Amino acid sequence: MTAGWKTIAGAMFLASTLVGLTACSNDSDTSNEPEQITVYNAQHESLTQEWVDEFTAQSGIKVNLRNGDDTELGNQIVAEGGASPADVFLTENSPAMALVETAGLFADLDPDTLAQVPQQYRPSTGKWTGIAARSTVFVYNKDKLPQDQLPKSLLDLQDPSWKGRWAASPSGADFQAIVSALLELKGEDATRAWLAGMKENAVPYKGNSAVMKAVNAGEVPGGVIYHYYWFGDQAKTGENSANTALHYFKNEDPGAFVSVSGGGVLESSNKAVAAQQFLRFVTGKSGQEILQKGDSFEYAVGSNVPSNPALVPLADLQAPTVDPSKLNSQKVTQLMTEAGVL
Repeated sequence: MTAGWKTIAGAMFLASTLVGLTACSNDSDTSNEPEQITVYNAQHESLTQEWVDEFTAQSGIKVNLRNGDDTELGNQIVAEGGASPADVFLTENSPAMALVETAGLFADLDPDTLAQVPQQYRPSTGKWTGIAARSTVFVYNKDKLPQDQLPKSLLDLQDPSWKGRWAASPSGADFQAIVSALLELKGEDATRAWLAGMKENAVPYKGNSAVMKAVNAGEVPGGVIYHYYWFGDQAKTGENSANTALHYFKNEDPGAFVSVSGGGVLESSNKAVAAQQFLRFVTGKSGQEILQKGDSFEYAVGSNVPSNPALVPLADLQAPTVDPSKLNSQKVTQLMTEAGVL
């Protein structure tokens, strides 16, 4: 080998050695960084933050939260497809979970996680699970609506006698989940008829809290909301619910629908182990006790943890059986738009 080639070979060896050292250094730096997952969160921000803080304390895994509402984040995940940066999706209601599932974007959940949640609070497919629940209720003004005049069924509210006498928040994901359950339980014709009656009878407000405030103020005798708005206000000052009470339809009526809040791991996640671990924590004893003791007043559904004692027990609600994976947000939006309530 000539002197020139010796010089070149030596330089190449030195360069390769430096590259190797740099690579080792980078690997070492990366291994010292805590693992992090991204959660698209449509649940109550305060509740999810409590989950995240305790999960990170126990596991060392950091969680990056991107907050939004059910429909917004569900549609965003579908639009992003396999390129989504989300590892986990959490919602308040089931239709957005069903939307993502239908698009084929969820991974199978670990059997241990599914085993922590009773079958009635998760979809039959095993692609995601319930993490909390909320009950449909009829909030009514005690001075404006005697108990013997309360509707016996959600379907009663389409009757002309209820014109101008009940309120709802049709643009919200909460109410659209209730209509999704009606569609699944009673079919399209019955849902169209009910929505037509709603168009004639209901007074629209923006948000369940606004509905409850209006009922409390006597602007309208009653309204369809989820239970936890009332319990949350009662636990504070009660100023927006003092004149009201809750009516539970029961009897497996569509108005007794219990909406499941969902959690799922994205198939595209490259942090699948950590993502699965997060959902196992949320549905586990520690996660469900955070829900039980918190101020969201949602129902606990996992690991045999009882719900907040202020709530009517889930078993007493006599809710209809609805497979959460069959709730169809796109069809409901279509029907509600055609009826003129959206």
